[in-house]
Amino acid sequence: MAFSMTGYGRAEATYTTRRYLVEIKSVNNRFCDISVRMPRGYAVLETKIREKITDRLIRGKIDVFVTIEDVGDGNSTVELNEGLAKAYSEAVKRIAELTGRVDNSDAYQIARCPDVLIARANSLTPEEAGAELLPVLDAAIDDILKMRAVEGEKLVNDLLEKVSSFESMHAAVKLRAPLVPGEYRERLMARIQDLLDEKANLVYDEARREAEVAVFADKCAIDEELTRLSSHMNQLRDTLKGNGSIGKRLDFILQEMNREVNTIGSKANDITITNYVLDMKTELEKIREQIQNLA
Repeated sequence: MAFSMTGYGRAEATYTTRRYLVEIKSVNNRFCDISVRMPRGYAVLETKIREKITDRLIRGKIDVFVTIEDVGDGNSTVELNEGLAKAYSEAVKRIAELTGRVDNSDAYQIARCPDVLIARANSLTPEEAGAELLPVLDAAIDDILKMRAVEGEKLVNDLLEKVSSFESMHAAVKLRAPLVPGEYRERLMARIQDLLDEKANLVYDEARREAEVAVFADKCAIDEELTRLSSHMNQLRDTLKGNGSIGKRLDFILQEMNREVNTIGSKANDITITNYVLDMKTELEKIREQIQNLA
């Protein structure tokens, strides 16, 4: 089964008074680019989170959002920054003296000053935090993989249709290629006849004409390219029907197919085949764009 790189997954769970919510979003990227946003107290788990994402999602620009809420009694503490509180109090007193006002500030007003009171959640040990958070992460990954699988199936079906269209063009070129030398011979004979008239056979004998046709046929021969292209198409189909991460392999196969098509276009020396080549390159570009969406 092939997977798209685009998807969204979500999972949540509650342990005693702690609620965990994990959301994962992913879009296309050549590599596995992971961004994790989570409470500072749980940052020790970021390495394990990245490892799980890399192992299971393989590729994509992946954003992981972790929300943790703890509403239980005794699970948080408030710390007083005594030195800062004294400094605020002295500063307020000094302002009152400088401006000739009465210093009527109370403890509540000092407490509201920035960083005087600091609320901290009672942190779990790394083992306790991992035991609660990582299963929720796994569930979120399962959820996004379901979406990526559905999108991946749609992409593969669309790609197989495009491959069929490309195969039809390949078959048309294969039928056309053997006719090119014969048509060149006829054009060559007509040109010689027009130029030399009744002296054509004397100046340009049959052996010389056939030798030139043979040289032309050798230069425009594309049998090898067509055979290799046929092999690449079979590999493309087999890979599309495979499982796991197939995007990079498909990209490589497509590069080889594009190389063979370019060679056919440069060697064919036939306007009909050239038109087919243009259509084939257009179809390959459509396939390439879709492949960029697969993991």
